[in-house]
Amino acid sequence: MTKKSTIWKSIAALSVAGLTLTACGDDAGNGDNGEASGEGGEITIAVFNGWEEGIAASELWKYVLEENGYTVNLEYADPAPVFSGLSTGDYDATLDVWLPTTHADYVDEFGADLEELGTWNEEATLHLAVNEDAPIDSLDELADHADEFGNQIVGIDPGAGLVQITESEVIPTYGLEGMDFTTSSTPAMLQELSTATENGENIVVTLWRPHWAYEGFPIKDLEDPEGAFGDGETISTYGREGFTEEFPEVAEWFQNFEMDADTLHTLENVMFNENQDVSDYSPIIEEWVAENQEFVDGMTS
Repeated sequence: MTKKSTIWKSIAALSVAGLTLTACGDDAGNGDNGEASGEGGEITIAVFNGWEEGIAASELWKYVLEENGYTVNLEYADPAPVFSGLSTGDYDATLDVWLPTTHADYVDEFGADLEELGTWNEEATLHLAVNEDAPIDSLDELADHADEFGNQIVGIDPGAGLVQITESEVIPTYGLEGMDFTTSSTPAMLQELSTATENGENIVVTLWRPHWAYEGFPIKDLEDPEGAFGDGETISTYGREGFTEEFPEVAEWFQNFEMDADTLHTLENVMFNENQDVSDYSPIIEEWVAENQEFVDGMTS
């Protein structure tokens, strides 16, 4: 498969995921769907638009939970309405909460009405990334070479913690105030990255690990000698208030769930790099499960 086709397959898969927006059902997270024993019942998992690690983990858990007798709905939305919806019980859980930086403001605002259900990855990191053949390797070189990047840093969603820390810490730390920091969405950023790659142009974007873009594009992270991005992040599952009481079995599974970056990458790669125009991830998940049965069995052991 060519690099060009890989890139466009990735964009296509992401676009489908980002457009899968559905309204909350009347009985989603209303506190009376589960059985008293915690076995069976209907669970609505909220998924952040364009956040591939959360899409992958949510699709995997949908498969696992349905294999164990639950009915699972995945509903896509941006982070702000997801946290708000969790706090009001419109959603039951979300699997993609990044701390201590990215989603800290949301947890501070809505945390009193949420339940922390376990951290499943401790290897997440935030970055500014550039094309692999860019003339710089470190953030402290970017200001002097800003014109070679069109004086632009391409960001993601305006409300994302990655955007906030770039604005409040990274830009002033490295004297990047003269660069235009544009924000829109993750799919828009990836489209800009794809276009620059196709045209052989320099580009600098906000990005995070784990992310399939490191497989799909010839890019590298800029070193952060001043530590402006801070230490690594964790990825956790959060539920609405009362989730553990209603779904004790699932809450225990979530609490014990762990998925390292390498394992997550294999799932993201097959979902977003190796398939095109995907509207139903179920066959891909089933194939991945068959190849990783021991890991999947451990999710509910």
